[in-house]
Amino acid sequence: MNPSYLDKGSLQIAVTAGENPTPVPNARVRVTDPANGKILEEAVTDSSGQTPFIELPAPPIEWSVAEGESDQRPYAVYNVTISAAGYQTLHIGGVELMPSGQSIQRAALPGATAGGFNVRNLLIPPHALWGEPSSRPPEEEVKPLPEQSGLVVLPEPVIPEFIVVHAGRPDDASAQNHWVRFKDYIKNVACSEIYSTWRTEAIKANVLAIISFTLNRVYTEWYRGKGYDFTITSSTAFDQSYSHGRTIFQEVGVVVDDLFTTYVTKEGIAQPLFTQYCDGRRTQCGGLSQWGSQALAEQGWDAVGILKKYYGAEIFLKSAEKVEGVPMSYGNQVLSPGSEGEPVRTIQEQLNRISENFPAIPKTRADGIYGPATQAAVIEFQKIFHLPQTGSVDFAGWYEISNVFVAVAELA
Repeated sequence: MNPSYLDKGSLQIAVTAGENPTPVPNARVRVTDPANGKILEEAVTDSSGQTPFIELPAPPIEWSVAEGESDQRPYAVYNVTISAAGYQTLHIGGVELMPSGQSIQRAALPGATAGGFNVRNLLIPPHALWGEPSSRPPEEEVKPLPEQSGLVVLPEPVIPEFIVVHAGRPDDASAQNHWVRFKDYIKNVACSEIYSTWRTEAIKANVLAIISFTLNRVYTEWYRGKGYDFTITSSTAFDQSYSHGRTIFQEVGVVVDDLFTTYVTKEGIAQPLFTQYCDGRRTQCGGLSQWGSQALAEQGWDAVGILKKYYGAEIFLKSAEKVEGVPMSYGNQVLSPGSEGEPVRTIQEQLNRISENFPAIPKTRADGIYGPATQAAVIEFQKIFHLPQTGSVDFAGWYEISNVFVAVAELA
C-alpha cells in the first residue's frame, strides 16, 4: 500500500464453502499490506458469509480514467487471509481495489483434510491494462460454422449456462478446465480487461464486445471444432483475460447483469460478431480500442456510437432469445408490489428455499401475491448477491434467483 494514497475504495469478502454458494458465517478475515505484512483491517463474516464493506486507501482516480495520465499502477492491491473452523485457510494475494468503487472478493474455502497441509494460496495476476499486453492475432469477424455432421450447430445464439474455460494456451494439456457460469465469466473478464472508474457508456461498450467475442466462440464451436474439450481459453494470446477467483468490481458487475443477453451483430449473419479489441495504447488491432472507448465516452459518446466507430455503422445490438439455466420461462414481465400469479409464487418458493442457506433472507408465504414480505425478501436477496436493491424482479433478478435456487437445491 502506498501511504500517500488519499482516495478510498471499499472491499467486501464473500466466503463460501468451496465453489458452491453455501455461505460460511463467522469466518475470520484479515487484510494486510503486501509491502510489509502490516494488518490493516480484520472482520468476521455474517450469516450470508460476507464481511461489511471495508474502506481502504486507493490511488487517485485520475490515474485510471485517462490514457497515459500516470505511469504508476492505478489500483491498490491487498492481501487477504480467510480462516474458518472446518476449512483450509486461504491466502489471496493481489486483491484489487479501485478508487471510489466497491470491490467484491469471493473466497472459496476448501474443506480441511485430516493430517494434511490445510493452507491454500491464490495469487491474482495483474490487471490486463497494467500487466502484460494481449497479443491476439487478428481473426475474421464472421466465422465458418461447424459441419452439419458431427457437432450440433445451434439454430441461433443461445446464452449458455456454463462456459468451460481452459486456464492456459489451447495446446497446454496440463492446464485446468474451469466450469464457470456464463454471467460470472463475463464479469471476470470485464473486471480483468477494463477499469471500473471508466464512464458507464465505455464500460457498456466493452462489456458488449466481451459478450459478443465469447458468444462467437460458443456459437461457432471454435475450439470444440478443433477437437478440444473447452469453450474458450484464458490466454490473451488467443482469447480474453480470465483469472479464476479474481476480484469483481461492483460497478462493472451491475452493467453485466443488465446486458448479459445482448450481443453485437450485423444484417445477414446469424452469429454474434467476433468483436476483437485491444488496449489501444501498447497494442493496436482492427477492433475496439479500450482506452479509445473511454476517451470517446468522456466526450459524451454512448455505447452504441462507440461500437459503431470501431466495428462499422451497420452493426446493431440483439438479445438472445434463449437463456439456458433458467428453470421456468420468465415472460419478460417485471414482478413488483401488487403483482399476482404463478410467477410470483415461483419466486416466493425459490427465495424460501434459498433462505435455508442464506437465513438473512426472510421467509414469505408462497401465496402468489407480491406484498411487503415478498418485497423485503427480494431486497435482501439483491443485497446479498450485489444486484440493485429495487425490490422488484426483472429478468436479471429472475435469472439470478433461479441460478442460486438450482445451485442450493442441487447441494441438498
